Amino acid sequence: MRNHTAITAFILQGLTEDPQLRVLLFIFLFITYVFSVTGNLTIITLTSVDSHLKTPMYVFLQNFSVLEISFTTACIPRFLYSISTGDRKITYNACFIQLFFIDLFGVTEFFLLATMSYDRYVAICKPLHYMTIMSNKVCKTMIICCWMAALTIILPPLSLEFHLEFCDSNVIDHFACDANPILKISCSDTRLIEQIVIACAALTFITTLVCVVLSYMYILKTILKFPSVQQRKKSLSTCSSHMIVVSITYGSCIFIYIKESAKEEVNINKGVSVLISSISPMLNPFIYTLRNKQVKQAFNDSLKKTCISLETVKYT
Repeated sequence: MRNHTAITAFILQGLTEDPQLRVLLFIFLFITYVFSVTGNLTIITLTSVDSHLKTPMYVFLQNFSVLEISFTTACIPRFLYSISTGDRKITYNACFIQLFFIDLFGVTEFFLLATMSYDRYVAICKPLHYMTIMSNKVCKTMIICCWMAALTIILPPLSLEFHLEFCDSNVIDHFACDANPILKISCSDTRLIEQIVIACAALTFITTLVCVVLSYMYILKTILKFPSVQQRKKSLSTCSSHMIVVSITYGSCIFIYIKESAKEEVNINKGVSVLISSISPMLNPFIYTLRNKQVKQAFNDSLKKTCISLETVKYT
């Protein structure tokens, strides 16, 4: 904390000052958060208890759901508390802890999505060797590598941001602690940090996107060689959910990080950030569930078992 000013807390400005809009915003975010946690917990539970969902694809999906819950929990509950109580203050340390976890979970998601695309590539392009290449040990190693890669990416800029000076303002123009609004209010020279943040974001984005694009290029090339139309549809259906999630995630990222400087206005970014932290985690379980027959079957089987158990308890 060397060279810091006396500022020990920040004020999170939020999204709106209108009381009626704040009520609507609270209701909206609360509902989406409940659905996000419930939906992703359902995926985690199904992939844990159902023997048919023990393949590498569902191991990755389970970990993706864990990340979705973690990411939305790092953002939304604190904002809901701020809306309901009017207390917008967040301590200096709490702000940087929130920033650390938001960045960690967000960046890990990108690496995990790239890993999931490679899994689909192996499943479709090398089906006979799938279980050999994507063994349990390999899956666990790849998941750990996703977390380690994310840590390696986020630690350099975060370590520099932690030593920023704040002279005139402690009001963060955002609903959560985010790197760019923090850089905006700092009286330190932030050009180097901005360049590092952009470089790390670009490295993550480009590296994972190249992996995703290459995987799906080989997948489409392989699928087009299938003689049967039914085979093509079946293969595409196994990738469709992942492709939708990838499109939402990367499309949202473009709006947030493709800009010249952290000193720019962040109003658009705040809106996109709300969608990323609330809507995306809520939609992803439904995308995977509604477009995946095995997950739907596992869900129906679990419901039947629950109903039978309740009936048994009722009549005993």
